[in-house]
Amino acid sequence: MFNNERFIKAVNIPNPLYQSLQGRYFVGQTETIRFGKGKNAWGGLINPSNSDVNLFVNAFTITNQSNQPFIAEIWFNPKPPGKSMISDKVTSANTTLSPLPKPEVNIAFAELVEGFPKKGVNSFKRIVSPKSTLTSDEDGKFIFSSGESFIIFLVSPDNEIVEADVAFGWFEIRE
Repeated sequence: MFNNERFIKAVNIPNPLYQSLQGRYFVGQTETIRFGKGKNAWGGLINPSNSDVNLFVNAFTITNQSNQPFIAEIWFNPKPPGKSMISDKVTSANTTLSPLPKPEVNIAFAELVEGFPKKGVNSFKRIVSPKSTLTSDEDGKFIFSSGESFIIFLVSPDNEIVEADVAFGWFEIRE
């Protein structure tokens, strides 16, 4: 009834896996960031103006190490406050490649900053529960060209200093 020679084997794989196999998927995190008592913090993906890649945000997590909830605002292309630092906690998701691909996009962060982002769009907010990790899978649908950014802004709970980590999974495709 069924002749195996008439069938063609086809395999579907998720796009993030495909991008990882191509050496275009990266993961990384900020250092632990402190904020509170009226001072805020942020972590984000910064696509440099000379990168020649489009940034596709696939996933992000926010880990709240404190006993207090806080608000995380998701911003597209803002000018965030404070002096930023660049994280070195970044790697290719495909560690079988040699040499390992290096991302064009940077993870930047700042802690204990005054004020809020300027310009850009505060596209949505999330509440991050105490002693928990908020996870969001975006499937690469947030896309940023050279010179643009995806920022997670952590709003200060007023009464204590808290600590959090922000992590990202993203892929890069040449423009």
